[in-house]
Amino acid sequence: MSCMFYFSYKLSTVSSEVPKKIEGAVQDASNSVRHIQDISEEQTKISQDITSHLTQTQPTKENLAQFTTQVEGVERYVHYLRWLTFFEEMSNDIQQSVLVNSLGGAVNFFAEMFDICEVLQKSRCVNLVQFSNSTILFWHRILKDKLSSEFEEVVKQLGWPFLGVSTHVPLQVPRPTHLELTFRLETLFEQLLKIQLPYPSVLCLGFLLLKPLRKRFKFHFTGSKQTNALDKVEFTRGLLTLVADKLAQDMDSLLYDEYLFSHTIDEVLLFDRELRGSYNYPASQPGVLHVLTVQDTFHRWITVERKFAVEKMDLLFSSETAWTCQYGDIEDVDDMKTGECAEGFMTLMLALTDRYKPLPSAANKLQFLDLQLELIDDFRIRLTQVMKSEAQDPLGYTFLSILNAVNYVISVLREWSETVFFLQLQYYRAEQYYTSRDQSLPQEPDLSSLQGAVFDELITLFQLLRTDMLSVFFLQLQYYRAEQYYTSRDQSLPQEPDLSSLQGAVFDELITLFQLLRTDMLSVVCNLVFTEMKARSKDYKDEKWLGLPSDKEYISRMVSASACPLLLLLKDRLHQLQLQLATSLFSRVWQTLADIINTFIMEEVILNNHFNDGGAAQLQFDMTRNLFPLFGEYTPRPDNYFKDVKEACLLLNLKPGSAILLKEMLNKTLHGSKVDPNTEKESPEKVLMDMGVFKLSAQEAERVLNLRANWPAGRQGRS
Repeated sequence: MSCMFYFSYKLSTVSSEVPKKIEGAVQDASNSVRHIQDISEEQTKISQDITSHLTQTQPTKENLAQFTTQVEGVERYVHYLRWLTFFEEMSNDIQQSVLVNSLGGAVNFFAEMFDICEVLQKSRCVNLVQFSNSTILFWHRILKDKLSSEFEEVVKQLGWPFLGVSTHVPLQVPRPTHLELTFRLETLFEQLLKIQLPYPSVLCLGFLLLKPLRKRFKFHFTGSKQTNALDKVEFTRGLLTLVADKLAQDMDSLLYDEYLFSHTIDEVLLFDRELRGSYNYPASQPGVLHVLTVQDTFHRWITVERKFAVEKMDLLFSSETAWTCQYGDIEDVDDMKTGECAEGFMTLMLALTDRYKPLPSAANKLQFLDLQLELIDDFRIRLTQVMKSEAQDPLGYTFLSILNAVNYVISVLREWSETVFFLQLQYYRAEQYYTSRDQSLPQEPDLSSLQGAVFDELITLFQLLRTDMLSVFFLQLQYYRAEQYYTSRDQSLPQEPDLSSLQGAVFDELITLFQLLRTDMLSVVCNLVFTEMKARSKDYKDEKWLGLPSDKEYISRMVSASACPLLLLLKDRLHQLQLQLATSLFSRVWQTLADIINTFIMEEVILNNHFNDGGAAQLQFDMTRNLFPLFGEYTPRPDNYFKDVKEACLLLNLKPGSAILLKEMLNKTLHGSKVDPNTEKESPEKVLMDMGVFKLSAQEAERVLNLRANWPAGRQGRS
C-alpha cells in the first residue's frame, strides 16, 4: 500500500514539473530565435552600412590610388636624379683629384663609381645605364693615359728593358733611390689593376712592359736599317721559334684553366694575324699556330669553343629582347628584320670562322667546320622548339620573328657557301671522303710523273708547307692535266669513286633543313590568314547574284557589303605581315595568299553560283576595284596573280552577242561532231586569246559561260 502511494506521489510531481520545464525550454528557444533575428538584422544593417561606406569612399580610393601611382613615379624620378647626382659628384671628385695630381684618390673614386655602375647594369633604365657606362669609359681613358704615362716613366728610370748586367739607373736630379722607384712602381701597378675593366679594354699591363721592346723591334726591323733585310727572314723565324717553344712549354699547364687557356688562344690568334697583316710576314713561312694543333691542345680548344658557343646560345635565347630587331625603329635599314638572337648567333659563327680560318692544316679546319655545322643545327632545333611553343599564335610577334630568323640564317649560309674559304673546305672534305673510301687508286697508268710537274718551281718555294696547303686552283689544274693525259692515251679515265653526291657546298644539308622549316612556317601563316578570311566569306558566297540590280539602276556602284569583312581582314593581315616579315618572306606570303584566294573565289564563289547582268557586274567591280588593288601596293600588275578570277569576270560580263557566239563555238567544238581536218577553222584557244582569256581552258570557259543567266530565249545551249 505504501509502494502504491509512493508511485502516485512521484507521478503527480512529474506531471506538475515537466510542463513547466518544457514551457521554460520553449521560452528560451523563442528568446534565442528573437536574439538571432536581432543579430541578423544588425548584421544586415552593418553590411548595408559597409557597402554604403565603400560606395562613398570608392572615389576617394581611386584618387588615392592615382596619387599613390604619381608618388611612386615621383620617387622613381627622385632615385633617377640621385643616381645622376651621384655620378656628377663622383666625376667632380675624380676631376679635383686629377687636377691636384692625386691619382690614388682619383682611382679610389673611380673604383667606387665602377661598383655602382655594375649594380645598374640590370636596370631597365636604358639611358641611365648608357650614361653610367659612358662616364666610366670617359674617366677610364683619362686615368689610363695618366697612369700609363707615369708607369712608363718609372720603368724607364728603372732601366727597363734589362738588356745586360751593367744596366744602371739613369742619373736624375734629384736622383730617386731604387727603393723609391720600386715602391712607386708597385703603387702604379695596383692602381692600373683597380681601373682595369672586365670587358675588353685597350689597357693591358703586359703591353706597357712590352712597349719599349716593340719600339726597339720596329726601329731595327721596320725601318731603313740594314737589319731590316727581306732576305733575312730566318731571323724572324728564329724569334717565332722561341715564341712557339714558350707556348708549347706552357700549354700543358694552361689546359686545365679555361679562362687562361681561352685567353692564350685569343692572344696567339691575334699575334699571328698582326704578324702577317701589319708586318707582312710571308704566308709561306710557318708561324706559331701549329702549337694549337697538337692533339691534346686542339681537342681542348674544340671543347672550349663548343662550351662557350652553347653558353652564348643560352644567353641569346633567354634574353628578353631575343626576338626584337635592333633596327626596328629605323625604316629602310634592315629588310631582313632580323632579331637579336639570330643576328647574335650568326655573328658568333662568323667569329668562330675567323678564329680557325688561319690554321695551317685542312684537317683541323674540317674539324672546326664539323663543330660549326653541329652548332648551327643545334640552333635550328632550338628555333623549332620555340616555334612550336608559339604555334598557337602564328601571327604573333615571336612566331614571325622566328620565321625571319630562319630566313636570315638561310641567306647567310648561302652567302658563305659561295666564298672561296668554304669552297676550299668542301674540296678538302670531298678529298677526305675519297681517301677514306679507297686508300689506294686502281692500277692505272702511273701519274707520279705528273704530280706537280707543271709547278716544280712553286713546289720548291712551298716545300716547307704541308701538301694540303696548296690552293684549290693548283690542285684542279693538276687533275685536269692528268685527265687530258688519260684522254689522249686511251680515251678513258681511271674508275674513281663517284663524287657527284658531294658536289655543292658544305652548308647544303643545313640549308635544306632550314628551308623545310621556313616552308612549314610560311604554310602555317598563310593557312591561318586564309582560314580567317574564309570564315568571313560565307555571306559573300551566298550573295544573291541572280537578283542584283544592273548598272543602269546605280548612280555609282559600290563594293558589296558582304565583301567588306573579308576585304578589311585581308588588308589588315597584309599590312601586319608587311611590317613584321622580311621583304623576301612577305613577297612569298602575299603571292601565296593571292594564289589561294584566286582559287577560292573561282571555285567557291563563281563556279557555285549563277549570275545575271547585275551580279556579274558587281562581282567584277568587287574584284577589279577592291580585291586586286589590295595587292597593288606590292606589284604594278596585281591582276596577273588572279588570272582565273579576272578571266571569269571577263566572260561573265561579255556582251550578249559575243557571249552567244563564243558559247556556240565552244559547244560545237567540244560536243559537236568530228570536224573535217581539211577544213580550216580557228581553234577555241585562239578565239579565247583574242578575247583576253589566256589561262582558262576551253572547257573551263564553257563552264563559266553556262553560269550566265541572261541568255535570250532559245539560246540556253548545252550545259
